[in-house]
Amino acid sequence: MRKILIVIDMQNDFIDGALGTKEAEAIVENVKSKIRSYDPHNVIATRDTHEVNYLETQEGKYLPVPHCIRGTDGWQVRPDIAELLTDARVYDKPTFGSIDLAKDLRQLADREEIEIELVGLCTDICVVSNALLLKATMPEVKISVDPACCAGVTPESHEAALKTMQMCQIQLAV
Repeated sequence: MRKILIVIDMQNDFIDGALGTKEAEAIVENVKSKIRSYDPHNVIATRDTHEVNYLETQEGKYLPVPHCIRGTDGWQVRPDIAELLTDARVYDKPTFGSIDLAKDLRQLADREEIEIELVGLCTDICVVSNALLLKATMPEVKISVDPACCAGVTPESHEAALKTMQMCQIQLAV
């Protein structure tokens, strides 16, 4: 059984930048410990990736805070986390969930038995979107999320996202 860790959007803008929160800052050490617990070749990361026209996009109209603009410091994965991702494939995703990530993991699951664990930011947007996309793509693959390694926009929305994932048979890691 191959165990895959997906580190979602641990980028400067989500931790202590444009959309940072104290809850996001609080999970950094947990995420680093989690990454260290996996074989480095089984760690995948995502980066929220927007272009300079972000405010003209549908997302930009609903969330008019420029963030994770390709090439900026805010777009970069936090340096102390990035240094742990030396062997990780990084998916730059223009929206909440990565279809390419789901497709690639589905191809892997067709060849070998895998389990997937997700950690990162934000529980209630990109973590839940990727978890549900992966579950829809691979309904028989065990998918889990570690609540101690995730943070939402608010503590309440974090809890709501965890409940939503549990209702869709995504397990909470302990």
